[in-house]
Order: sequence, then structure tokens, then C-alpha cells
Amino acid sequence: MAALLFLSGCQPSNPIPSPTSTAPPTTPPETATPFPLVTATQTSIPPTATATEIPRPVIERVLVVTVDGLRPEPISFDLMPNLLSLMDNGVYSLTAQTIYPSSTLPAHASMFTSMCPDKHGVEWNDYLPERGFANSPTLFEIAHEAGLKTVMVVSKEKLQQITPPESVDIFKFVNDRDSVVAEVSTSIIAEGFDLMLIHLSLVDILGHEYGWLSPDYFVGAHRADEAIGMILAALDEAGIRQGTLIIVTADHGGHETSHGGSSAEEMTVPWILSEASLRSGEIRRPISVVDTAATAAYALNLPIPSIWDGIPLYEAFNDPAPTRVELPCQ
Repeated sequence: MAALLFLSGCQPSNPIPSPTSTAPPTTPPETATPFPLVTATQTSIPPTATATEIPRPVIERVLVVTVDGLRPEPISFDLMPNLLSLMDNGVYSLTAQTIYPSSTLPAHASMFTSMCPDKHGVEWNDYLPERGFANSPTLFEIAHEAGLKTVMVVSKEKLQQITPPESVDIFKFVNDRDSVVAEVSTSIIAEGFDLMLIHLSLVDILGHEYGWLSPDYFVGAHRADEAIGMILAALDEAGIRQGTLIIVTADHGGHETSHGGSSAEEMTVPWILSEASLRSGEIRRPISVVDTAATAAYALNLPIPSIWDGIPLYEAFNDPAPTRVELPCQ
């Protein structure tokens, strides 16, 4: 009942399409300037960035926040003002696609290896330490080898299997509320980092317990947004908000009380990039969660392995946009 009262009267402030459709949103925020829709017939990845009239943004560090189980719909409500603010001042897609199977551990492995499950090898979704870790090269391995400070703060123990432990300088497993995960993260942010993952799990927990898009699920989305607000405040307090590329996405959506399948409700997730010097607007080309590591590596001037399936969001950095026929890992 409390959840119902909490949600009463809320109206979408940024309408998005039905989860049964993969078409891009037709009503982006008024301040956004959509990127052109790409309709080319082949995939191509530009070489090293070419000179443009607008200089490429200087990114000093990358922070990835994954909201476990977040479908795009809750973002259209005032319950998620921090994500709406990141969208208004960043680059976003509300029709990004996760990998199949649409489950937490395989999807996170795909995010940080930029590879499909048949390449990274993580096809299980439980903490099974005897199975080892995702196949190399992971983003954390590449960043650590380059001398960057790498951090993971996660609320599910199994996520430590997305990369070998020696590639992570600080690892924290916080089996608690999203707000507590955010509190633990703030002290680490204050000390500085180069690549950091923060994982929030309440939305997924409430989806399994009460159903995706249930009143309790929306309350969970609001709590996740509050945690993101705490994280953003920590960046501001540390004086490192500028120069930090913030990527917010999800590992999967959900339908009724489950996920793992290939339905639009399970596969469609938000994908948001924010940094003051980035181009802003809606992304109107196909985006996959496997593009996360590739985009982070490109932002940090790290090498991008040829085996990776992901493509950086070049156009956000004022570089030519790639073309893509279909998304990988479907």
C-alpha cells in the first residue's frame, strides 16, 4: 500500500516506447539533439580519431554504474531525477539491448569483456568460483596493465568472476541496500580511481519478489536513483566530476517475476553516458551492452582488442559514427 501511495499521481516526464517495441524514442528531452539514424549496410569501426573542428573530450577516469534489472520505463517518471538529469546533459539510449541469455553474470561479463558469451565463456549465473573467470582480455585487465587504478564495488558476490582478481586493485562485496553500496563507494571515490564499477541490485531483487513494473519495483528504482545521487555528490565533493565519464546501464530487464529470455521486456535496457564536454542527445543507432567496455577503453585511450564485439560510441567524442547491421549476442 505504501508503494501505491508513493507512486500515485506520478506522470511520465519523458515518455518512452513500449517494451514490446525496439524503435527509438520519438520524444527525447527538449534539450537533446538526436544523433542521425544510421542505416548503412555493414559494420565498420573507424581508425584512430581523425581531426575535427570540435576537439575530442579529455576523459581522465570512467565510472560505470549498473542498476541490476532496470528496464527503461521507470526513468520516464520523476522517481529517477538523477538519471533524467544525466540524460538531459549526456548521451543516451532507452532501447539498448543486452545479451542473450539476459542474466546478471553473463551480461556483466559481456559488458566488461566487450564479447558475447560464446567468447568470454561465462554462461552460468551463480557464484561458482571453481569455474574461474571470464576469458581475457577484460577491460579491467587492460586498464590495470596500463597502470590505472581499478575498483569494483558490487552487491552480488558472483560478479567477481567477470575478471581475474589481480586485475582489480580494490574489490568490495557489499551485501546490503543500494544506499549502503553507495556509502562504501563514496569513500573510495574520495581516494581517487581510474576505472570503477558500482553495482546496485535492489531493483532486480524487487522485480523477482513483486514483479517487474510493480509498484514495489518502481520504489526500488527510486531508491537506486537516490544511491546514484549519492555517488554523483561524492564525485562533486572530491572535485572530480569533470573529467569523469559516467556510464549508467543495466544487465537485463524482466517480465513478470523473471528474466533470462529473449523477449523485448527482458532484453531492452537503458544506456546513458554523461560528461560535461561530451556531445549530448539521443543515440539513434543500435546500442548493445557489449559497447560499454569498448567505449570506456576508447575514452581512456586504451587499446581495443580486435576480438571484442563491442563498438565505442565514437560520435559522442566528436568522431565519425560507425555503422552496424545487427547487434551481437542476440
